[in-house]
Amino acid sequence: MARTDASRRNVRLDSFLKRNTDRTVYDRIRASEPCVVVSDTVNKVYMHVVLSDERVYLTEYPPRALTAAFSFSRVRDIALVNDLPDFLSGKDREVCQHIRITYITENAAGRGRDWLRRGKREELPPAVPPSRRNSHCPIITHTLEGEAKCLSALNVTLKSCTEQTVKVNVTHFFLFLFPSPLRHSENGMEELHMLPPTRSASCPNSETLGLPRVPHPPTKPPSTAPSISSTTSSPTSPLSPLDQRLRIPEPGKVPRRIGSVLSRLLRRDGVNSREEREAELHLYAVSQTSRLYLHLLSSWNSFIIRSTLLLDPLYRQRCSASSDSSPGKRLPVISWERTAYLFAQLTSELLQEELSVESLYLLLQELRTAAHRNIALRRLFWRSSEVCGFLVETLEETLHGCQSLSGVYTTDQLLLSTLIVQTLVVMFRETEVEPARLNLLSAKNGALTSRMLLALICDPELQTQNQGSLMDCELQLLLAEYLDAACSLLFELLLLGHEASRCSPADNFLSVGWILRVLQPHPHLTSFISYQAQQVVLVLSEPGESFLSPVQSVLLFQRCRLLLACLQYNSQLAHHLRSHFREEFRYSVKVSCAEEKLPSHYPISQPTVRLVEQILTLTQR
Repeated sequence: MARTDASRRNVRLDSFLKRNTDRTVYDRIRASEPCVVVSDTVNKVYMHVVLSDERVYLTEYPPRALTAAFSFSRVRDIALVNDLPDFLSGKDREVCQHIRITYITENAAGRGRDWLRRGKREELPPAVPPSRRNSHCPIITHTLEGEAKCLSALNVTLKSCTEQTVKVNVTHFFLFLFPSPLRHSENGMEELHMLPPTRSASCPNSETLGLPRVPHPPTKPPSTAPSISSTTSSPTSPLSPLDQRLRIPEPGKVPRRIGSVLSRLLRRDGVNSREEREAELHLYAVSQTSRLYLHLLSSWNSFIIRSTLLLDPLYRQRCSASSDSSPGKRLPVISWERTAYLFAQLTSELLQEELSVESLYLLLQELRTAAHRNIALRRLFWRSSEVCGFLVETLEETLHGCQSLSGVYTTDQLLLSTLIVQTLVVMFRETEVEPARLNLLSAKNGALTSRMLLALICDPELQTQNQGSLMDCELQLLLAEYLDAACSLLFELLLLGHEASRCSPADNFLSVGWILRVLQPHPHLTSFISYQAQQVVLVLSEPGESFLSPVQSVLLFQRCRLLLACLQYNSQLAHHLRSHFREEFRYSVKVSCAEEKLPSHYPISQPTVRLVEQILTLTQR
């Protein structure tokens, strides 16, 4: 389980989650932290907040039952509130971080049933997991990134290296069989693999559990003001989505007791609410070093990107298990030990001497495909500094070493460089809380990060000798694909910088400002940024009848975040963008065009529109 800091690990909560959640759920938990919770139905209760890749859970202090508060698909805003909570006193009041999460509740009337109601417990269809009151966690239709169109442009050395014609090492083939942590039904919808059909005795059914009416005091609860008394009893949670597969006692065999205050409040709210509405969840992290806000932003950002990409069939196919498996048959989960063994074997082949370009390309394809399907492999990647260093060194030599001799990019160069960058992008996703990642990227004052940044930037202008030739057109397409991948990787590095920027001064040297300062001396930086800005202008300048694809929408979001970082954190780049693109953004870029081209069902659409509005404001200053 990923955590904020190993030194603050809550052993009791970790043990509870490990016993009472399926491994695929447990492995995707990002962080947990105790804080005071305030919502429509919970009033100043000290609870654990547990973050996964897709939703936010709440559990009592100490933990008894896990309740899904909301899915990231329904979040509209996550913000820090600058105030002093009146229910806290002393030092707790001064260091408290107040986080406000705005989300859209579920339309309860549309469901036709309420799983929190008293009385007969009906079993929902397997494709629709139950949810907690208004905080519905809907099934998400996933989509994918498009496959690289570069293989069609391979020259003699790489044309025979396509995945359709190459025979893959039998040992490595197991990497392709890494099952996705999500199970996809025949209609493309996702089912979250929940708890096994057994339940720990330490986590009985919250509906039948009689709990004391006084809250259990935390080990070190926040101090409250004398005038404020405890307003709630010890909360337990009603049946959550994770409870769907629990063995529930049959009616009549177990005496029904009075549930907790929280269960009854949530039930009442679930019955009374019949319309979608905007709701707020307030979290008060009583710690000066709390990183809960950062993890919430990171999880939300990762979710909207991943869920949008998974709307693309090609990307979904890449992230799913082998297509040779029979429909509906779930492959067994490969153990951590087996994953580590296969990764070590693949690493040894990558790092061997005299590796041919064709073999390197195939091994990197294999690594990227396996990383798409298994988050454990991504964590192992950051724990093995040799592979990351090898990829950065290869990118330096491939993209800049060869090009500096002839002044012209080659097909092999661009294909291999693009694959390296795409592999690094996959490794960054959903590994924000992996301690080894930050340790590796910050080691030696960020030496590896600096090399990665400088190797990433290239001249977006294709140097050719036969203008307009067929080969030049193919190279231009390959270069455009590389620039797309480079923008995605720079976006991931800027996310790392945003997290560091909000940390204490001792931990923030990998900030957004530091990243842009490292890039400042690069001779092609301004032309690289200009290319990214021009792509945004082209997409948003004229309304079109067709929607952007999921992959195009994510790329637009990433480009907007890159431009916004330049405008906010680097005066020279901000001046360059304003002097060269002020008129284009004023007269050509339209917010209405962004709203027309971004389908409303894409999770990334609204965040992208807000970014466009911010860019338009900053470019006119």
